[in-house]
Amino acid sequence: MSRISRRSLLTSGAAAGVLAASGMSVAAHMPKSGGMLRAVLSGGSPNDTWDTRSHDSLFMMAAAHGAVFDCLTEIGPDGALRGELAESWDASADAQTWTFTLRKGVTFHNGKPFVAKDVVRSFALHMGDQSRSPAAPLLRDVTEIKVLTQHQIQFVLSAPNADFPYLVSDYHLVIYPAGYVELAMQNGIGTGLYRVREFRAGDMLHAERVTSHYKDGKAGFFDDLVLHNSSDPAERTHMLLEGMVDVVGQLAPAHASQCDDLSGVSLQALQGNQHYSFALQDGLPARDQVLVRRAVKLGLDRNKFVSGPLAGFGQVGADSPIGPANPFFDIETSTVAHDPEQARALFARAGVDRLALNVSAASSQNAALMVSEFRSQLAALGVVVDVASETGQVSVQAAAGRATEDWAMSTYLAPGALWNHSRWQDAQFETVLRAARSELDAAKRRTHYDDLQRLVQQRSGLIIPAFAKHLQAVRSNVSAPQTVGAQYGLDNARFAERWWRT
Repeated sequence: MSRISRRSLLTSGAAAGVLAASGMSVAAHMPKSGGMLRAVLSGGSPNDTWDTRSHDSLFMMAAAHGAVFDCLTEIGPDGALRGELAESWDASADAQTWTFTLRKGVTFHNGKPFVAKDVVRSFALHMGDQSRSPAAPLLRDVTEIKVLTQHQIQFVLSAPNADFPYLVSDYHLVIYPAGYVELAMQNGIGTGLYRVREFRAGDMLHAERVTSHYKDGKAGFFDDLVLHNSSDPAERTHMLLEGMVDVVGQLAPAHASQCDDLSGVSLQALQGNQHYSFALQDGLPARDQVLVRRAVKLGLDRNKFVSGPLAGFGQVGADSPIGPANPFFDIETSTVAHDPEQARALFARAGVDRLALNVSAASSQNAALMVSEFRSQLAALGVVVDVASETGQVSVQAAAGRATEDWAMSTYLAPGALWNHSRWQDAQFETVLRAARSELDAAKRRTHYDDLQRLVQQRSGLIIPAFAKHLQAVRSNVSAPQTVGAQYGLDNARFAERWWRT
């Protein structure tokens, strides 16, 4: 079912049961319950808590929304939307008012029943002009949240949004128990399939399966879950090779082929919207920032980013966060011309022969080879790139991308968005983005998103040279469905729910 036809069902609520039933792909072997899942991921920090407003790593995503907590909706392995704490949803004819029917009989791990007020309190954490939550741009148009009954809630938007049910699946928007939010953030009290037994921030999570859950028989097949955190890709690979874990996430491209050659180990190389980006920030000390942006875009040989740092596990990017897994990904604008001579001329006109590249500790671990390639290519154009740990005119990030086009643009390029690292603002961009978000006609939406991709490619300070595949390896004692999600690594960070012991 295409996303457009699925959306038409979602606006009437008719598809909720159908999509929920479609979540588990038919596998060669039926899932078996029992046993422990041991995995190693990266991105954890000693400062981690269960406050999802601070979450930006696969480790905490898999721990929180992938195990301990639930959201209102969930994106399945095939990209289809299905209910999680929401059973169904209906939209007004203009998609400006959304009503969600919530599941009954759900309890938090502290025994508190789940009700509509829990949703109101949880969403309030991400709303308001002062909110610095990464999810704040997704809820900016929400003007009111009404509690209709204990198990029915209504969102009133300032403008139509056909993608709204997708947005509430965001991993930051987990549901906490009202009245116990701070305690839940300290101890990990959610409605998820797994209850926290031990959590050492930046190191390890041990969680156990709850005895009864609304997903029984459909998800949550392990008795216990142990997640280890390691920032060293070589160590993560070593833990798999030595049998210390069953699953390793975020494999380095250089280690992927090594795992694929091992008996009893399978490599998953999945193309989603994951990408590496360089953000040229406003305020560059140049006579014309537009010249510098254009020079960098033209000066990069994107194929070398794929063949070099990614070892072939990816495809070229074209400076838009809308990626190959998005239905409105524009193939015609998916390449950027490589013209080093024109790039040199533009740098000269702008009077720029040196740039400072801000590389944080996290990005240096994930994107070291991408940074090296970036510096090497600009050096060939006569521009020295100095690496700085604090501030710079350019910054580098690794990002997962998003499931819908509006979600991606709102997260990485909307004014005021936490992850708009280029701090780019453009009035035409905002106008077209709002028009696309409000448009219910599929053909017109495609036209808007085509326009947005071209506009961002030509004007913004965002540079995405490549989309990288999710690389993960699994031992033969763990099985996965035929379809594995690629929105985030490890089955949309929900492998603890969806996989099982062989």
